[in-house]
Amino acid sequence: MEVEVRTFVTVTESLEKVKRAVFNVFTPDTVKLEEIDDTRAELICYGRGPECLKKLYSALRRQRILDAARNYIYRGVAGDTIVFYLNKQAAYVGVVSFCSFPDRESPKGAITFIVKSSDVKGFINWLAPRTFKGKPIKEYPPPDP
Repeated sequence: MEVEVRTFVTVTESLEKVKRAVFNVFTPDTVKLEEIDDTRAELICYGRGPECLKKLYSALRRQRILDAARNYIYRGVAGDTIVFYLNKQAAYVGVVSFCSFPDRESPKGAITFIVKSSDVKGFINWLAPRTFKGKPIKEYPPPDP
C-alpha cells in the first residue's frame, strides 16, 4: 500500500500549521513542498504501509465514525486507487471530517489522500470496518504493504 497526501498552502496560512493538520492524521516517510506561484505551494507527503495511517485509523475509532468513513472512502474507489478528502481545519485540531465537495466544504482547501493498494476491499475493511452500534463487528488485519 502506498499513500500520497496533498494539500495546498496559501500565503495566508502558516506552513507549520498546515503540516500539523496533515501530521495529526498521517505519518509520512517523506515530505516535500512544491512552489506553485507567488500565492501558494503544495505540501506533498508520502507513506508506505499501514503504519503511516495509524493516526487516521485511531481517530476514526475514537470519534466512532467508522460507517460514515467507510461510505466516504468507498465513493473514491477507482480500480486499485482510492481518493478521499479531509477538512484541513478539522484535522488541525485532531478531528477527522470527510469532505464530499472539498472546494466548498473546506474553505482553506482539503487534505487529499490517494491510496494505492492491490487489495482495496481489504484496505477499507482494515481502516473502516462495518459496525454495530458504533463498534466494529470484526477487526481486520492491516493490508500487505
